[in-house]
Amino acid sequence: MQITAQMVKELRERTGAPMMQCKTVLQEVGGSIEDAIEALRKKGLAAAAKKAGRTAADGAVGSYIHAGGKIGVLIEVNCETDFVGRTDEFQQLVRDLAMHVAAADPRFVAREEVTEDVLAQEREIFSEQVRAAGKPDHLVDRIVTGKMEKFFAESVLLEQPFIKNPDQTVSQLVAEKVAKIGENIKVRRFVRFKLGEGIEKKADDFAAEVAAMSAGN
Repeated sequence: MQITAQMVKELRERTGAPMMQCKTVLQEVGGSIEDAIEALRKKGLAAAAKKAGRTAADGAVGSYIHAGGKIGVLIEVNCETDFVGRTDEFQQLVRDLAMHVAAADPRFVAREEVTEDVLAQEREIFSEQVRAAGKPDHLVDRIVTGKMEKFFAESVLLEQPFIKNPDQTVSQLVAEKVAKIGENIKVRRFVRFKLGEGIEKKADDFAAEVAAMSAGN
C-alpha cells in the first residue's frame, strides 16, 4: 500500500512521533493508522525500558486546582536534565498528570508502593465477596486475582487509564514521552487535597462525645 504524506501527517498529529518514524511504522503495518499507533506505543514501551535504569533527578513539581478551588494536586515528575525539565513538552506532561490525579484520585504511584497490609485487606474483602456469591472454592483464588488486578488499575496511578485518552494507561503515556523526549522520566510522588476531606469524621466524633456526655448526665 502506498503511504501518502497525508497519512504520515495524521499519524504524527495523533502521536507526536517524528515524521520518518511515522512513515516507517505505516509501511510496517500496511498503512493502518490505528495499527501504526499501537506499534508506536509498543516501541515507546521498549525505549522506556532501555532508559529505565538511568538516573532521573531533575524535572519539575507541577500543580493543578480544580472545581473552583475544591481539589488541588501537587506532583513531582523527574527527568534527567534541567533542559528537558523546562521544555514545553515536559511541562505539559506534568500538568496533564496533575490534572489526571485530580480527576482519578489514585492512592499510589506504582504497584510496588502498595503495602502488604493493604494487599492483605483487599484480598480478604474480595475473598469474602466471592465466597458470599457462592463461587466454588477452586475458583476463588483465580477470581480474587482478577479482582486484585482491577484494584491496581483503579488505585495505582501508572496503571490507570489516562483521562485524556482512556485507550492508554498513564504508564504508556509516560513511555511514549520517554521515547519522544529521549530521557528517562519518572513520576516520583504526588499529594491530592480535597476541601473539607476528613472534617466530617471529626464532626461525627465530636457529636458522639457530646451525646455520651449528655447520656452521662
